[in-house]
Amino acid sequence: MPLPVISVAQMREWENATWAAGRSPAAVIKNVGRALARHALALTRAGDTILILTGRGHNGDDARAARPGLRQRKVEVVEAADPRIARGEFSRRMAPAPGRARPKLVVDGLFGIGLNRPLDGPWKTLIDTVNQSGLPVLSVDVPSGLNADNGRVEGAAIRAEVTLTVGTPKRGLFLASEWVGRLEIATDTGLIPCPLSSELNWTLPEDFDAWPPRRPAESNKGTFGHLAIIAGSLGYHGAAVLAARGALRAQPGLVTVEPQASVYVPVASQLQAAMVRPWRAARPLPKNSTAILFGPGLAADKLPQSLKKELRAHWENFPGPMIVDAGALDWLHAGGAAAGKVRVITPHPGEAGRLLGITAKEVQADRVSALRQLSRRFGGCYVVLKGNHTLVGRAGGGIFINCSGNPLLAQGGSGDLLGGYMAGLLAQPACQRDPLTAIRFAVWQHGAAADEAARRLRNLTVEDMVLELGLARP
Repeated sequence: MPLPVISVAQMREWENATWAAGRSPAAVIKNVGRALARHALALTRAGDTILILTGRGHNGDDARAARPGLRQRKVEVVEAADPRIARGEFSRRMAPAPGRARPKLVVDGLFGIGLNRPLDGPWKTLIDTVNQSGLPVLSVDVPSGLNADNGRVEGAAIRAEVTLTVGTPKRGLFLASEWVGRLEIATDTGLIPCPLSSELNWTLPEDFDAWPPRRPAESNKGTFGHLAIIAGSLGYHGAAVLAARGALRAQPGLVTVEPQASVYVPVASQLQAAMVRPWRAARPLPKNSTAILFGPGLAADKLPQSLKKELRAHWENFPGPMIVDAGALDWLHAGGAAAGKVRVITPHPGEAGRLLGITAKEVQADRVSALRQLSRRFGGCYVVLKGNHTLVGRAGGGIFINCSGNPLLAQGGSGDLLGGYMAGLLAQPACQRDPLTAIRFAVWQHGAAADEAARRLRNLTVEDMVLELGLARP
């Protein structure tokens, strides 16, 4: 089950219910320390020095509790009861000295989720010193100085590379991603099962234990659907190729790609398992098409008006799922498909802003509202609002926050690969029974492919992700 995204008050309610059930804060702190140690080990190598910054509250206790688990690491602790003294001690440990290596990681346990007031000058100076050190930071629960309810910086905040939050995400963490870095969840802490709910939900890999659906032994190509991809134009033929390769990794029965005639040859020459034919106005979709992906690479100047009319006609009338991506998003009209049809749009913040008549910055300031507005504007469709922690949802119901992925996804072609994989799933009748889970699964797999490839390759490209796509297991 996905985890609810909650407020600080709700977190306190959960903690109090845990203590009332007979579980002790000390036991939970010990478990958080173990989880923190595992993450610190993953971010360092044997022999590295880890510097732990501890405050006076339970956040500091969590950080101290990591020390026993930091095997084969040199651990130094700076107790920050007085920020002036702590700053001097931190700076001393950063300076080169005979026989002492500079730390490779800082564990931030200064302030937790209870902070709701501006920090004074000495604390701000300490936090600025940590940020200016250039060292990666692993923050406990919330980057110190960040308001966990509203994402505001209370004077100064630690800029974390990874934030390990306890139990479930807090709302403010999604309003300040530049400070939070990669968000991880410590779920095995000894807290009772979360009794809370929220409109925002954090996706867990375990949500996909039964995905993709099993493929029956008695089956054939027709069992798994036929995806039509209308993509690729002069100067952008690679988008069609990547979309097709992504679709094939989802294993639909058939894939047909229809690029503009000007790029038919380069598209066809790079694909083997997919069928390729030049797009022609007024020609019916391939026989027995069960889903459509429309848009990757349709960005050349002077594309036919009939292509845009075809998009709108399919959006309103095609009975199966339809995904619209990239430049084709601008061709949609407000309103749209009849109730009951599966329609998906996949904008990044810039595209979302253009569709809503606002800036990308305004989209990022309230991503949930932007998603809801986009869905309403285009007939209640599903919206995949891409970016750090991609959102999936529609005008009503829960919104799901993706847990996988990393900044290496910010490359041209990444979205084409995602669109193809998602469409390849939605072409399959078994996946069409639960389109929301299919969409969420595609987004999670796409991010997980980047995570896995990044473990092996520092210079990851989108082409490297193709072979990883679909291999992640919960």
